[in-house]
Amino acid sequence: MRVAMIGTGYVGLVSGACFADFGHVVTCVDKDASKIERLKNGIMPIYEPGLDDLVASNVKEERLFFTTDAADAIKDADAVFIAVGTPSRRGDGHADLSYVYAAAEEIAGLMDGFTVVVTKSTVPVGTGDEVEEIIRKARPDGDFAVVSNPEFLREGAAIKDFKIPDRVVVGTDDERARQLMRELYRPLFLNETPILFTERRTSELIKYAANAFLAVKITFINEMADLCEKVGANVQEVSRGIGLDNRIGRKFLNAGPGYGGSCFPKDTLALTKTANDAGAPVRIVDTVVAVNAARKKAMAAKIIGAMGGDVKGKTIGVLGLAFKQNTDDMRDAPSLDILPALMAAGAKVRAFDPEAMTEAGHLLEGVEFASSPYAAIQGADAMVIITEWDQFRALDFDRVKAALNSNIVVDLRNIYSPEDMAARGFAYTSIGRP
Repeated sequence: MRVAMIGTGYVGLVSGACFADFGHVVTCVDKDASKIERLKNGIMPIYEPGLDDLVASNVKEERLFFTTDAADAIKDADAVFIAVGTPSRRGDGHADLSYVYAAAEEIAGLMDGFTVVVTKSTVPVGTGDEVEEIIRKARPDGDFAVVSNPEFLREGAAIKDFKIPDRVVVGTDDERARQLMRELYRPLFLNETPILFTERRTSELIKYAANAFLAVKITFINEMADLCEKVGANVQEVSRGIGLDNRIGRKFLNAGPGYGGSCFPKDTLALTKTANDAGAPVRIVDTVVAVNAARKKAMAAKIIGAMGGDVKGKTIGVLGLAFKQNTDDMRDAPSLDILPALMAAGAKVRAFDPEAMTEAGHLLEGVEFASSPYAAIQGADAMVIITEWDQFRALDFDRVKAALNSNIVVDLRNIYSPEDMAARGFAYTSIGRP
């Protein structure tokens, strides 16, 4: 089948490359000429493990193409995916759908014959109706169907999530569109992947509900971590104890500095706005948004407390800047709250991240960036772990001790054992553990 992917951001690029790897012919379209040129030269605009090799192999096999010219891609396509950004709108927190609407207008003017228009972007309930209206107004005689097909990709594991998903959700009432979507995802049938066909509005809400529920789990265990610190319990054992209950599950129960990234912050906010507009407020999610924002800000105070309550004139070596490991995504990363607060308190911050330092350089003024974990902590008065990169999980603590001016380690991801760190002679602070 022939697929056009409008947008080569995280979702569009990963989805396009994976569809091509399934054997479909995919053309990824973007208005950013420099990005398209870099993609043609094998330079990825994002860091995602395995993506560069996947793109290269499918370009070589002539199943994956990149262009700024949407005309031929859309005209020849059986399915056109809208995979553009839907950031939070300034001022009110609603999803900004201007890019989605613009893509719909462009598709309307270029589609030829029966075309399935698939919304892959994360959009509020009812957006598919608006996309359909835009296309119908421009092409009253057009033969098309608008489908919702939300993505459930974890940054750092997106290729696996696409190829071995927990489920595929498709929202449409059009039987021709259902058949086409079944054919697109037919390679997944071998893995017996559940494909859930629903109404379009239901599909749109499933995406928001899923992300909001995961954000609730993260925020819940973070609040349990705070309680554990007050009563002398261990949040990791609490997490294991409740996670072994199949009704709860183990995933997303790791205490830390708060959630960030491209999805949870904007999707929880958009869901609360949609719910309030509909007259059915989601008060749990409202609270989660507020608690998570406060938690990220509180982490700086935790670090300052571990350093005796005063960091003026002190140097802090920070390991990890991205919102999670295996990505260079800095959107709403906890480090964006923590590091400025430390510097405002008078500290000098030197940081290292394997992939995110280029992006962080645009967002964190006054931070010195180092070439390695050990360079980041050289001569520092404390080492702080913010992101759980694998290379931070087995540090040489003889080198760490030699590099630091003190024995203070603050671990906001609970990578290490308090007992082991105490035995090594460190004053170790972690999350929710005695």
